[in-house]
Amino acid sequence: MKRCYESIIEEHFLQNRQMLFLVGPRQVGKTTTSLEVASPRPNTFYLSWDSQEDRRLILKGPDTVATALELQTLKLEEGVSFVIFDELHKYRKWKTFLKGFFDKHSKKVQILVTGSARLDVYKAGGDSLMGRYFLYRLHPLSVAEILSPPLRNTELGPPKEIEEKLLQTLLQFGGFPEPFLKQDPFFYSKWNRLRMHQLFVEDLRDLTKIQDFGSMEVLAELLQHQAGKLTTYSSLANKINVSVDTVKRWTKILKSFYYCFTIPPWTKNVTRSLIKEPKVFLWDWSLVEDPGARIENFIASHLLKAVHFWTDRGFGEYGLYFLRDKEKREVDFLVSKNKKPWFLVEVKKSESKGLSKSLYYFQEMTKAPHAFQVAFDLDYVDKDCFSVTEPVIVPAKTFLSQLI
Repeated sequence: MKRCYESIIEEHFLQNRQMLFLVGPRQVGKTTTSLEVASPRPNTFYLSWDSQEDRRLILKGPDTVATALELQTLKLEEGVSFVIFDELHKYRKWKTFLKGFFDKHSKKVQILVTGSARLDVYKAGGDSLMGRYFLYRLHPLSVAEILSPPLRNTELGPPKEIEEKLLQTLLQFGGFPEPFLKQDPFFYSKWNRLRMHQLFVEDLRDLTKIQDFGSMEVLAELLQHQAGKLTTYSSLANKINVSVDTVKRWTKILKSFYYCFTIPPWTKNVTRSLIKEPKVFLWDWSLVEDPGARIENFIASHLLKAVHFWTDRGFGEYGLYFLRDKEKREVDFLVSKNKKPWFLVEVKKSESKGLSKSLYYFQEMTKAPHAFQVAFDLDYVDKDCFSVTEPVIVPAKTFLSQLI
């Protein structure tokens, strides 16, 4: 199926000379998406660090790779080449390699680099690749992407109805393309087991110095039951008999490999706000067994995809937070735009309990323009959610279809 990220890649190379870094979890579709973009191009090359032959070539250095790709002899009328470096982050000197390759050959080649970890770690100061790349984060499928994969130049789209069966399939099998498209519980079970094996036996073994993989797997399983809850590191440490610092370090590693993500509390202009523990969620919401927690993780994943997408496209700087004060008033999510609250989201399975009082309280406190109580079981309503400014109950089908 066509992903909206294909259009992002095409748009990027039409407008920019920089490399494109495409990052995201294993099996989310980075390689497939990249090859789909590359397929109509006449001078395309694919080099994977997981291939022994390609690895030997890369280890010989940028000039040897350029010779193998015939960049030195490329004629002007043939146009620039297109090269994909897949899983290059597994090479210890990958930054040095890319810097040398880009600086010498960027006029003759467009460079796409994919990775399931670490490529976004170096966005901080001191990055030797600074100014040479733009980073895009590829997420699992979402309601809006399934309905409208073409790229748009606005943050929000018009509402569009998704079939109930399709929504339930997405909730049950997750947004990773293969299990979603197959909709087969037996395939999903085998696929998930293989994906966890790749994460804990291959990626973590190759790229970290962790020795106690068994305890780290236990932590990963515990986090499946923590979805939507405050991350109490001391409690997790007691359960697996390691130090709090170890749990924090392992959680950070699991985040860097796109197993889970955390969202912090919003503390600006909130009296007596909670300022310590983040909430934890999984990139694959299908791993969350509790129905209510899975729905909350489902919404969290859609919101994270949206804030990443909007930020990566250049619409502004977006963030995802939650709200909670010491009186235990709480709203599940706050989305910020350029460091200011934009909209609040409280997640409910149905609308039976009425509007949350906390939505009114925190909208007044934060001055967010919009406040939504997203009800998962409500029927679709063909109305722009963002046309309303007061707190309102909206169907998940409507709200999610307007994101990305």
